[in-house]
Amino acid sequence: MRRWLIGRPRSVEDPGVFHHVSLVAFLAWVGLGADGLSSSSYGPEESFKALGTHVALAPFLALATAITVLIIAAAYSRIIQHFPFGGGGYVVATRLLGPGAGVVSGSALMVDYVLTITTSVAAGADAIFSFVPPALYGWKLPVEFAAIAVLVVLNLRGVRESVTALAPIFLVFLATHVLLIGGSLLTRVDEVHVVSEQVRGGLSSGMATLGIGGMLALFLRAYSMGAGTYTGIEAVSNGLQIMREPKVETAKRTMVLMAISLSLTAGGITLAYLLLHVTPVGGQTMNAVLADRFAGAFHLAGLPLGKWFVGITLASEALLLFVAAQAGFLDGPRVMANMAVDSWAPHRFAQLSDRLTMQNGVLLMGGSSILALLYTRGDITTLVTLYAINVFVTFSLSQLAMCRFWWQQRRDRRDWVRQVWIHAVGLVLCLSILLVNVYEKFAEGAWVTLVVTGAVVAVFVWTRAHYRKVQQSLRRLDAILPSMPKAQAPVRQLDPKKPTAVLLVGGYAGLGVHSLLTIQRLFPNYFQNFVFLSVGVIDSATFKDIAEVVEVKERTRAALDEYVALAQGLGLAATARMALGTEAVQTATDLCRDVAKEFPRALFFAGKLVFEQEHWYQRVLHNETAYQIQRRLQFAGLNAMVLPVRLLEGEAPAKAA
Repeated sequence: MRRWLIGRPRSVEDPGVFHHVSLVAFLAWVGLGADGLSSSSYGPEESFKALGTHVALAPFLALATAITVLIIAAAYSRIIQHFPFGGGGYVVATRLLGPGAGVVSGSALMVDYVLTITTSVAAGADAIFSFVPPALYGWKLPVEFAAIAVLVVLNLRGVRESVTALAPIFLVFLATHVLLIGGSLLTRVDEVHVVSEQVRGGLSSGMATLGIGGMLALFLRAYSMGAGTYTGIEAVSNGLQIMREPKVETAKRTMVLMAISLSLTAGGITLAYLLLHVTPVGGQTMNAVLADRFAGAFHLAGLPLGKWFVGITLASEALLLFVAAQAGFLDGPRVMANMAVDSWAPHRFAQLSDRLTMQNGVLLMGGSSILALLYTRGDITTLVTLYAINVFVTFSLSQLAMCRFWWQQRRDRRDWVRQVWIHAVGLVLCLSILLVNVYEKFAEGAWVTLVVTGAVVAVFVWTRAHYRKVQQSLRRLDAILPSMPKAQAPVRQLDPKKPTAVLLVGGYAGLGVHSLLTIQRLFPNYFQNFVFLSVGVIDSATFKDIAEVVEVKERTRAALDEYVALAQGLGLAATARMALGTEAVQTATDLCRDVAKEFPRALFFAGKLVFEQEHWYQRVLHNETAYQIQRRLQFAGLNAMVLPVRLLEGEAPAKAA
């Protein structure tokens, strides 16, 4: 069943695999740009509602929205140039502002991508249930849960598969919304003079009642309430690793497509609200009201073509919102993987599945989104309130980081002013939107986002502190390395018929050397052959191109060569075997089975960290690789033994562990 749903494994050593898992600009626009484009379904609505009766500000709001999209997109295009290996806000903040800013940015992104999925799916369900009988409203939450489950399965299959399957929805959305926005504007061309007079009158009336300061405050509030419109812009810089080569050029083309489509759609919808006098209607989205007002009454030859158009438009909008959830599934696990590589998050989140997807991250994002749906009951207003905060935390940190970078470069780069201005403007815009949103929506639920993000930051900080403590303890084992014999003893020949110790090792370090010496101490002069096994694990940090895979292979082989040289220096008959894979347990198990055929009297050894006081979180932060391999080998009829590596709090690990 799993193979049928998810597909067969892919080989990391196949040079063509990078072609099959990467995206060209159009598909990247579908997978990552849909998040931004679909936000036009709820972003303009929230900002237009905030205007209240002062809809005369709508043209300026539409213009400000479009300009903001273009400015933020242009700033992120510069970031893509400076960070061509990807990573987005987390990497930018970490490299330019320090680890503290990096973990805040990464945590904000993690929460944001969970809310990307939840908000997109909830908004999509709202669009669907805008034109179904009220009696079916009870099915809204189950439909949302089912949509998340389908997206989880699609993303477990692979990046390209999930995006390609959803591309037709994206195209239908584009076609229907070009007709909706273009038709709304063109059919009201003759009313432009009337509308402009109404805008002028509305501005005069607003000035008289609220004053210049009041109108400006109202405009800023409405502008900030539409923060959800900009939420998908950073997705391209975060997803650079899944772009087709040349990655930077592909990413920049994707950013252009996203920026132009989003600015025109969001600005166009806001103007269409004004021209068609759209007002909120209970149980319907404002886009549903707009589509019905534009084409709902159109008939041709007795056929209700207008109603059909409204239905297709809203269905494409709903389905595109489901597609937009892809950004959370594509980029959320990548941010988590980057943080896992830096030890902020559990290391298992950097692993790839045999389909070369970040399976643990996908499952985490899907499960967290379901919890967010349960908490909010799928209420889109609450979700947008929660959603709009964190994205601007990351935006602001990224723009601040780039401003700092160019300020530091001012003496070396004469063009630094030309480079920095876009980031400075972006910083002012992003900070303004962030502060207004926090102020306006704090009591409405924004505090929940801040509390959850703070909790995530605290967990990541604690996780890294734990990993650092363990790494410091393990480094003490390396003290034995200088005392190892350098002179080569006469090389002994292997005899496959004699007892053989097979030791699974990682990089060349004191841990592996101590394991070798422990075997010698426990079984003096028993084993006549020593075979060192190692798995070169391809994770998110190394799965970039075939050159990275080759480098992992060479690094693994070099470490094994050092172990073999050490054993031979001790007068032991030794050799090594290796394999590449995305998951250590199954790859190591298969390798052990092959070695058992070559050395029938083999006994397999693997090291396992043993803490003085066992806690549940240690099973999360440290894998059970040794025990899993032992269970599989014993089930296959092979002998396996786990060597405990004792970690004593505040002390060096026992040398003979």
